[in-house]
Amino acid sequence: MSLLPVLPVLIPLCAAALSLVAGRSRRLQRLLGTAGAFAGLAAALALLAAVDRDGIVVLRMGNWPAPFGIVFVADLLAAILVTVAAVIGSAVAVYSLGSMEPEREAHGYYPLLLVLLMGVNGAFLSGDIFNLYVWFEVMLIASFVLLALGGERHQMEGAVKYVTLNMVSSVLFLAAVGILYGTMGTLNFADLAVKLRSMENPGFPNALAMLFLVAFGIKAAIFPLFFWLPASYHTPPVAVSAVLAGLLTKVGVYALIRVFTLLFVRDTAYTHGLILLLSGLTMVTGVLGAAAQSDFRRILSFHIVSQIGYMIMGLGLFSPLALAGSVFYMVHHILVKANLFLISGIVHRERGSFSLENLGGLYRDRTALAILFLVPAFSLAGVPPLSGFFAKLALVRAGLDLRSYAIVAAALVVGLLTLFSMTKIWAEAFWKPAPAKATAEGFPAGAALYLPAALLAALTIAIGLWPGPLFDLAQRAAGQLTDPAGYIRAVLEGNP
Repeated sequence: MSLLPVLPVLIPLCAAALSLVAGRSRRLQRLLGTAGAFAGLAAALALLAAVDRDGIVVLRMGNWPAPFGIVFVADLLAAILVTVAAVIGSAVAVYSLGSMEPEREAHGYYPLLLVLLMGVNGAFLSGDIFNLYVWFEVMLIASFVLLALGGERHQMEGAVKYVTLNMVSSVLFLAAVGILYGTMGTLNFADLAVKLRSMENPGFPNALAMLFLVAFGIKAAIFPLFFWLPASYHTPPVAVSAVLAGLLTKVGVYALIRVFTLLFVRDTAYTHGLILLLSGLTMVTGVLGAAAQSDFRRILSFHIVSQIGYMIMGLGLFSPLALAGSVFYMVHHILVKANLFLISGIVHRERGSFSLENLGGLYRDRTALAILFLVPAFSLAGVPPLSGFFAKLALVRAGLDLRSYAIVAAALVVGLLTLFSMTKIWAEAFWKPAPAKATAEGFPAGAALYLPAALLAALTIAIGLWPGPLFDLAQRAAGQLTDPAGYIRAVLEGNP
């Protein structure tokens, strides 16, 4: 029995516990936080290699057979996302060394960051829907405290909006889980897939699917349930914004992909048609919101919403190529969006403001920073040959293959508007002359801030120049999603 599926959960848990034992020793907490994040990255890479080599890896806790015991399941989708989450966790841990205030570190920043990473990994690897709910709650508690840590007024306002809407989502999620268990007598994903497929009347699964769509839709920030996100993600320290922006909404997208490829596939014309419609509305409303903003982090926050639309576009189209496009897009977006937030933090450190009105002259004074911004910004907009171009190309090609011309048109127009928003940031923050009188004082950013942003930019360029290996992984992940027999067999019979 391989312990690999549980290591991405256990390692951050142990590191968080040791950090708490370290008490107020700032140096020890920083060491444990960074070491825990990199150890988690090593475990995630080992898990991805094992899944790629041997197929789906299942861990039955206490050797209880499914569906009676708790199982951790790592298929390619889960292993890929655990690995990307570990990359972001490591980058943010290093960035925090140069950006986090001593007061926040003294109040448990690193243990909270590790608990958040544990929750994210647990959600990706959970083999039953109740434990998925538990991991969502772990993430919610850790992220709420991270958002509120510091206790500033604007932070508390954002944190309250964040937790209120996510609590509504949790209540709906728990209600749906209760109905599911009361009706089917099981919560194991594989067992549910078998039993739901054998039901003759699609009415009950469809009604339950709508409940899960709303619950996960709030967490993923899809239209019209996204308004908590732009109200909260610009309020905490940049390192917190980056990890939340990179990972949390993707767990919601992951949950949607998991249940709408494994459980609710009886009436795809209805369920997935609705998801496709929501994807288009999410893209358009998110990018229009971004175009109206003049604050660096608010623009990036609205763009999270619009980009979620692309990710669920592949689920709505529900073809192997479209799902591969969604998987590729999630990887690309986690790297790019987290990096854009990290770069916004460097800009704030250099100029003392997030407001585009107060910024300027960075291209002349900080050319390396300007180039660092252009890489993820152009990738987000889909400019070739960066990673976003191939992500969008796969989704557009899948849409054309299925003759879904309206969603393809929406995706292309939103891509142009995204480019407009990134150009707006470039023109205001980097290209125009610096304001004659600065409203706030900045300080030179150190290597701890530049290094993670440079590494994430290098990964974005590498994916763009050599998209083949990642797209091959994404296609095989999509193959497992569209043909879940292997997943069901691995969990229920122990055969990958």
